Amino acid sequence: MKLTTRGHYSVKALLDLSLQPDDKPASVCAIAERQDIPAPYLEKLLIELRRGGLVYSIRGSRGGYQLARNPSQISLGQIFAAVGEEVAPLPKQIPDADRAEDWVALSLWKRLNEKLKESLYRITLADLYYDARSWQAARGEDASFVV
Repeated sequence: MKLTTRGHYSVKALLDLSLQPDDKPASVCAIAERQDIPAPYLEKLLIELRRGGLVYSIRGSRGGYQLARNPSQISLGQIFAAVGEEVAPLPKQIPDADRAEDWVALSLWKRLNEKLKESLYRITLADLYYDARSWQAARGEDASFVV
């Protein structure tokens, strides 16, 4: 799987939202500035994430975006799916019928691909949050961070 900018920025934006105190909405500009993401691009991603049911928007001068669910209920697989990312399928390869190692290799890659997909749907924003906090604590850094 190759994580593109779309997937990376989407995870960064949602992790940023998960860090908002008291579940306050965050503006596109504020997220873009904190995470170093171009605001127009981020806005498009947030629209896709809203359509995917992962965030919702609040209009008005104090509006912005919020997570639609608890971070422990949002998986990386759901984030990637919402913005059109997917685990790359295996290349269209037909194993040589006379070579057992071709069939074994193809079977192995299929299994690994499925395990990767399963893992992406088990890892949540909450997991990433705690990983980042642990890393920060180990380095003695303060509470705010950029993903």
